Amino acid sequence: MPKVGMEPVRRKALVDATLRAVGDHGSLAVTMSEIARHAGVSPALAHHYFGSKEQLVIETIRSLLRQLRADVVAALAAATTPRERLSAVIRVNFQAHQFAPETVAAWLAFYTEAQRSEAVRRLLVVYARRLNSNLLSSLKPLCPAGTAGEIADGAAAMIDGLYLRQGLKSAPVSIESSIALTESYVQAQLAAAGAAGAVAGSPPPAAGRRPPATAPR
Repeated sequence: MPKVGMEPVRRKALVDATLRAVGDHGSLAVTMSEIARHAGVSPALAHHYFGSKEQLVIETIRSLLRQLRADVVAALAAATTPRERLSAVIRVNFQAHQFAPETVAAWLAFYTEAQRSEAVRRLLVVYARRLNSNLLSSLKPLCPAGTAGEIADGAAAMIDGLYLRQGLKSAPVSIESSIALTESYVQAQLAAAGAAGAVAGSPPPAAGRRPPATAPR
């Protein structure tokens, strides 16, 4: 019988264990028993809390999305201009806990699973739309009409592409380099569009800048 008050703790432990196990394997070819062992609970308890591995995987993705959303909200709250907000969105997506090798490997496994699972696909569509929306809302005050959407699409594609490159362990990309590459693309596009964010006074290249403190996603 589960101890009263332990459910939130054990559910989080199982979610964290799922992220580690999937990341270590590089796929969803892990069992509930393996995940439960990582979490230090019995397989029966894991099934009691989540019912099936698919439900546990879905909750793990939701947890990642909640943390990312909380991080974005905190970073945007600290920005004072549209250009700073744009840089904040870029930096948040490359934070150490988001860009850790096991987390990247887990994301890639989730994308593979989305080809089979409609529930997983819907969650990843939510992520993609949210990323695009955050980029677009910061770009609109900076760009001539009609260009913000194109730049947002390109920046989102760069972010996702750099995650894919990070998954290739033979050719990893550092956090600083990933931020700098994305910032360089955005800055070049803003300059080409004659945008306000590309004139003097815009943020310097992001290489070496540390991610902002995040909300306690």
